[in-house]
Amino acid sequence: MATSLKSLSEYSSKNILDISAKKFAIVVSEWNEEVTEALYSGAYQTLLQHGAKKENIIRKNVPGSFELSLGAQWCAQDEDIDAVICLGCVIQGETRHFDFICDAVAHGITNVSLKYNKPVIFGVLTPNTQQQALDRAGGKHGNKGDEAAITAIKMLGF
Repeated sequence: MATSLKSLSEYSSKNILDISAKKFAIVVSEWNEEVTEALYSGAYQTLLQHGAKKENIIRKNVPGSFELSLGAQWCAQDEDIDAVICLGCVIQGETRHFDFICDAVAHGITNVSLKYNKPVIFGVLTPNTQQQALDRAGGKHGNKGDEAAITAIKMLGF
């Protein structure tokens, strides 16, 4: 497992640009709230640490991870938004529902990024268990929210 070898909160400082004038939308799934709130906190704090202004970080909530794609599209169509960060968590269950949701969300977020030609970041955890999710939302494997925010910053510097 990749995160057992590397903390999600560790990153290279290459291609970190001045983001003080950049505007970010963070779309957060309300499902698995304990996890997604931790992801949001990581992303928000990382953006602030790298110079984003509080007033340039907009939070939008959606009911679940499936709705992240449409929420991202609504944010991305705003020409003032420079990057969209999507945060969610889909935990493996006993049915194939997990597979369908994860596939749809990954494709949806990718399509929004390509449609609007701007960074739309996939910060969605897809763990087998709640504990694995917590380990990746500020636990022993770092925070995927940090990683998502840094990815947005680096893609803006591409």
